[in-house]
Amino acid sequence: MNRLTPSENLSAELPEESSSQVVKAQLRLRELILAGDLPGGARIAELSIVEKLGISRTPIRAALMRLEQEGLLQALPNGGYAVRTFTERDVSDAIELRGTIEGMAARLAAERGAPAVVLAEARACLVQIDGLLCEPALSDDAFSRYVVLNETFHGLLGELSGSPFMRRELERVASLPFASPSGFVIVQANSALARDRFVVAQDQHGQVLDAIENREGSRAEAIMREHSRLAQRNLREAMRNPQHDQMPGVRLIRRRSQNDWPA
Repeated sequence: MNRLTPSENLSAELPEESSSQVVKAQLRLRELILAGDLPGGARIAELSIVEKLGISRTPIRAALMRLEQEGLLQALPNGGYAVRTFTERDVSDAIELRGTIEGMAARLAAERGAPAVVLAEARACLVQIDGLLCEPALSDDAFSRYVVLNETFHGLLGELSGSPFMRRELERVASLPFASPSGFVIVQANSALARDRFVVAQDQHGQVLDAIENREGSRAEAIMREHSRLAQRNLREAMRNPQHDQMPGVRLIRRRSQNDWPA
């Protein structure tokens, strides 16, 4: 029997209008964290959040629980939450985990046979990305469009697997900003090599769809595991970038050990 998480139990008890307030609070709190308005290590004062967002206490409490499940908040021993910080190894492990899960999803899609309609959606998504990469350089609008299409394609991998469980796990691991498919792609935005790297990623996208269609499970899995290495390289570049603190979410990453949570 499936058990509801504490936040799901709390949300289930709320009327529909209040549930929408939970989502609103969750999104707003996530924005504050990633923008650095709630800095890493800071204790979350529930009442101050209520005042800041103008949302009642019960939806705020549910939103805080959800953000803890996402991994952006840390539950404190004496109650309440603090904004989590992450080591580079934490982030690298999260990216590795995404590559592993995406690899499994691709393998299942190949072995079980992917739905034709979802394959067609994935192909159509890649056609749109090809259109963007036809230009010698990406404009700001084209770059933003690439990010959306890239995330759409990766989201379709979960559907291709035919596994609701796999799809949920992909959504969960991608919820952290640095583990998402476009988590560090911003590092490439103004790089002369940006388009070339996107072309490499796009080639891997096409290869994995070919492997899925040809029922080559092991090959599909290996391609997606290799694909995650691009994100690992982007992580290293982000941490070397002197302006990395200006990138959303990256300021939560630190190099020292993270055993010093607030008391």
